[in-house]
Amino acid sequence: MTLALAGNQNCGKTTLFNQLTGSNQRVGNFPGVTVEQKTGEITGQKQVSIVDLPGIYSLSPYTDEEMVTRDFLLRKNPDGIVNIIDATNIERNLYLTLQLIELQIPMTVALNMMDEVQANNGSIDIPLLEESLGVPVVPISAVKRMGIGELTEKATETAKLRRRPQRIDFCAGPVHRAIHAVAHMIEDHAQDAGVPVRFAATRLVEGDGPLTELLNLNENERDMIDHAVKEMEISLETDREAAMADMRYQFIEEVSRKCVKHMGESREYKRSIRLDTVLTGKFWAIPAFLGIMLLVFWLTFGVIGQRLSDLLVLGLDAAGGLIDSGLTAYGLNPVIRSLIMDGAYAGVASVLGFVPIIVTLFFFMSMLEDSGYMARVAYVMDKPLRKIGLSGRSFVPMLMGFGCTVPAVMATRTLASARDKKMTIMLTPFMSCSAKLPIYALFTAAFFPKYQALVMTGLYVTGILLGVLTAFVLNKTVFKGAPVPFVMELPNYRFPSVKTVLLLMWDKAKDFIIRAFTIIFAATVVIWFLQTFDARFNVVTDSADSILAAIGRSVSVLLAPVGFADWRVSTSLITGFMAKEAVIGSLAVLMDAGAAELGGSLGQIFSPAAAFSFLTFTLLYTPCVAAVATVRKELGSVKGAALVVAYQMAVAWVAAFAVYNLTEIFI
Repeated sequence: MTLALAGNQNCGKTTLFNQLTGSNQRVGNFPGVTVEQKTGEITGQKQVSIVDLPGIYSLSPYTDEEMVTRDFLLRKNPDGIVNIIDATNIERNLYLTLQLIELQIPMTVALNMMDEVQANNGSIDIPLLEESLGVPVVPISAVKRMGIGELTEKATETAKLRRRPQRIDFCAGPVHRAIHAVAHMIEDHAQDAGVPVRFAATRLVEGDGPLTELLNLNENERDMIDHAVKEMEISLETDREAAMADMRYQFIEEVSRKCVKHMGESREYKRSIRLDTVLTGKFWAIPAFLGIMLLVFWLTFGVIGQRLSDLLVLGLDAAGGLIDSGLTAYGLNPVIRSLIMDGAYAGVASVLGFVPIIVTLFFFMSMLEDSGYMARVAYVMDKPLRKIGLSGRSFVPMLMGFGCTVPAVMATRTLASARDKKMTIMLTPFMSCSAKLPIYALFTAAFFPKYQALVMTGLYVTGILLGVLTAFVLNKTVFKGAPVPFVMELPNYRFPSVKTVLLLMWDKAKDFIIRAFTIIFAATVVIWFLQTFDARFNVVTDSADSILAAIGRSVSVLLAPVGFADWRVSTSLITGFMAKEAVIGSLAVLMDAGAAELGGSLGQIFSPAAAFSFLTFTLLYTPCVAAVATVRKELGSVKGAALVVAYQMAVAWVAAFAVYNLTEIFI
C-alpha cells in the first residue's frame, strides 16, 4: 500500500513524515525531474509506505513542485492521501484540500498543531468538519507526537476500504452551471485518460492547458467549453481563475465559521512579531544574520565540533598504529603495507576526522531552518537581491549551496523564469559547500588558530560577495531584465523538532562517510600509486621522482603566482575536482602524515600568505564533477557547463593572486 503525504509549505509536513517513518526513509528524485522524492515505510505498519510530496498551495501546473504532485496523484494511483493542515491557519490550508478531494482518492486529513490551538483557547469541531468535507479528520501535533497512532490507523483503514471523499461539489450559481456543463462534455474523455471527471472539469474551467491536451479535446469541444466559461465570467464580472478561487473560499469561510472557534493571537505569533522586529528589521536584519552565522561557526570550529574532531583524530591515529603494527608483525610486503596504511587508511582517516565538524554545523543549520528563521533570511534578502536582478526566491537555492551544490542547482527548477534560473545557477557555486569544510578547518587551525571563526565567516562572506558581483555584471550584460515577483509565507517561530534535527545530522554524516569510503578511497589509492611509481613503474625512493610529481609540476607553473609552487599542492587541487574532501586526503598521502600530524606538516609547503591564498582558491574554484554534471543537465548544454567551470577557475585564480600578494605585503 502506498500513501501520499500532501500539504502546504511550513505546515509541519516534514516533521510528520519523520514521525511516521523514523529512519525507514529513502531519498531520490521523482522520475524524469530533479525534484527530491522522500519515501518511507510507516513504523508499525507492514508493507505500507508513504511518499512525501513537495509542499504546494494548489494543484495548478505552474511550478515543478505542483506538476510533480499532480502527476504523482494522477499517474501513480496511490492508495490514499494524507493531507496535513495547519490548524492555526485552517482557512488558507483548506484551499488545497478541496482540490485534493476532487481527485476522488481515499483521503484522511491530519489537523496539525492542535496543541497550539488549544493552548490559545481555540477549538475546532472535528465531527462537523468531517461532515462538511466528507473525509476523516484526525487532530494531531506532529512535534509532540500527539495523535500519530490514530492518524496511522485511520489513514490505512480509509485506504484499505477504498473510502472515497463523500462530497466533491462545493459550487453554486454561475460557477456550478459552468462546471457541470463542462463535466457533461468531457466525461468520456476524462474516463479514457483516467482523470476524475470533477477534477478535470474544474481544471478546464480554470484554463488548465496541459490537462486540455491530455484529454485530447477536439476544436468544437474546446469552443463549447470556452463558451460555458465566458458565460460564467460575464455573469460574475470576473475572470475564470478568480471565479474558481472565490467559489472555494466562500465554501471555506462557511466551514470555518461553523467549525472553528477562532483563538486570539497565539503566543507563537506574538513571539514571532517581537523577534521579527530585530531579525527582519530594516537596520538589524543583515547584522543579525551575520552575527548568528558567526556564532554558529565559533561553536562549530572553536568550541564543540573541533574538540570532538580532535578526539576522533586521536582514536583514528591509535587505530592506525595498531593496524600498522599488526601488518608489520604479519610480515606483509612493504609495498602492499604502504598501499593500505599510507594510501587508503591515511586518506580516508584524514577525512573521517572531520565528521564531528560536519555533523555539528548541520545540527545548528537544521535548528535554524526548523525554527522558521531560514524563511526570514530569504525574505530579508529579497530587497538586496532585486538590486542585482534576482528575487528572494533565488536565495533558497543559494542557501542550499552551503550544504551541497548538486541539490542547490537542482532547486533552481522551482524558479519561475529561465532568466532567474540561469543567473542563480551561475551564482550557486560561489556558496561554499560543506565538502570544503575539512579544508577550512585544517588550514584555519594550522595557520590562524586564534581567528578561526573570523576567517571562516570571512570566507563565506567573500563567496557571497563575489556571487553578488557576478549577478550584478550578468544583470547588466547577458541576462538583462526584471526578476519575477516573490511571495513567501513566514511561519511562526517554533522550537525545532529534535527528531527532524537528528535525522538531518544522520543523513549528512552518512553521506560524508559514504563519500569517504568510495570517491575519496579511490582517489587516495590512485594518488598513492602515482606517487609510489615512476614512469617505468619502478618504486621510487623519493616521491619527487614519481609520475604524480611530473603531473603536479606541469600544473604548478600556472599556480606558482598564487603561492602554490609545490607540486603536491597542485595535485591535491586536481583530486578536488572529483570531490572537495579528497583535497585533504591527497595532502595526507603526499606528505606521509597521519590525521593528527597533517596540520603541523603544512608549514613545510605553505607560508601564512600561501595558506590564505589556498583557502581563497578552494573557496572559489570549480565545483566537483557531480555538480558540473548537474549544471550541464539543468542548463541543457555542455558549453554552458564549460563556461561555468572556466569562469569559476578564472575568478579563483584572480582572487587568490590578489590575496597572496596583498598578504605578502602586509604580513
